[in-house]
Amino acid sequence: MHTTRPTARTLQIACATVAAALLATGCGRSEDSGPGKDDPAKISSGKAKGKVVMWSMGDEGDKDLQSLAKKFEQQNPDADVHITAVPWDAAHEKLTTVIAGGNTPDMSIIGSTWMAEMAAMNGFQATPTSIDSADFYPGQWDTTKYKDTSYGVPFVADTSVIYYRTDLTAKAGIKAAPATDWDGYLKDLEAIQATAGKQNPKLHYAAGTQIGFNAWLFWLPVVWQHGGDIYDAETKKFTFDSPEVTKALEYYADVFKQHMAPTDKTDNKLNLQNGVIATLQQGPSTGGNLHKDVPELDSKWKTMPLPYAEQPAGLAGGSDLAVFKDAKNADAAWKFVQFLTEPANLATYAKASGNLPASPEAWTEAKLNEDEKMKAFAEQLKVTKAPPAITTWQQIADTIDSELEKLAYGKATVAEVQKTLQSKATSIGTGR
Repeated sequence: MHTTRPTARTLQIACATVAAALLATGCGRSEDSGPGKDDPAKISSGKAKGKVVMWSMGDEGDKDLQSLAKKFEQQNPDADVHITAVPWDAAHEKLTTVIAGGNTPDMSIIGSTWMAEMAAMNGFQATPTSIDSADFYPGQWDTTKYKDTSYGVPFVADTSVIYYRTDLTAKAGIKAAPATDWDGYLKDLEAIQATAGKQNPKLHYAAGTQIGFNAWLFWLPVVWQHGGDIYDAETKKFTFDSPEVTKALEYYADVFKQHMAPTDKTDNKLNLQNGVIATLQQGPSTGGNLHKDVPELDSKWKTMPLPYAEQPAGLAGGSDLAVFKDAKNADAAWKFVQFLTEPANLATYAKASGNLPASPEAWTEAKLNEDEKMKAFAEQLKVTKAPPAITTWQQIADTIDSELEKLAYGKATVAEVQKTLQSKATSIGTGR
């Protein structure tokens, strides 16, 4: 097995969304090569044979994935896995270029929000029917879909929860965790904010709320939590003009209007660590970093599921495994995908890398539920949803980020932002 050394770990949920502008509609590989778009690939019986070339984004090309590849080779002596690491910030362009040119590796880790775009380029083989969607969290499986067809298998799951400093919330009279309903949660934030500079001398803000880049990751679930959505897949129309979007925008605006979150785009993980903020919505890497950087604070922070109004919901992020249409050894590649996503191997990878497994069985096998601070992630993964599976999603997401920033800085009203989102999304459209 051969591996190119990767760059340092990058936050999965952000990495999966760092994309360049979408390729023009006319770009892409020939429609008539390989199986039809809706024809699932087939996996032969017997052991894998031959060379398998895999691209791995970020640290997934490092020792943890190498170890699993070596195990696969031991079980399949005639197989030879070559893993090449590709930095996340260069991955989108490299992937779209090789798909368009028909010069792909056999398989790759793919950022979940890129799946629809690249499937629309006819870049991937449809997932074999022998791989059961029921083995994975529903939201994670949905990240592999384009036009109701799956083109990959979930590998690394990612979602966000609320981190909170128990020493700071206790001084605000919150004896357990903050409330899990939106009205109660906002009241708790107000109570925490009232202690800033008083009972909590270092505290400046009750919450750290994302502004600008990737703010949509944290805002979109609020729409779902209020029972709404921003896109109707049946009518293929955007629904930013709905009452539920209004409520989600009002929540986002109110946090800043009441000066309960900073607007200077500082490092909120560091702010939480230093007691400058009391709560923060983030993914699992934040907890890992806190434990690594300030283990003395382990007894002073906890996690909880996201608050909700009508229904619990979270965003399904992370990465999937896909086999390319132009793979030279597709059969062995699919066998490696099967191997990597077996619960025992997903559990091994999760424990070694600190990532979340995309399979409930793997989660149990890794005994992550025995960690009190991971239980909130287990609850969130049961109710996550994938963003709309449309090829223009990154453009829509960028628009949301831009408009939310205006809202945070008071440069636009909720009504103005809502009208702009509906208008711009409709103008951008859904692509292919």
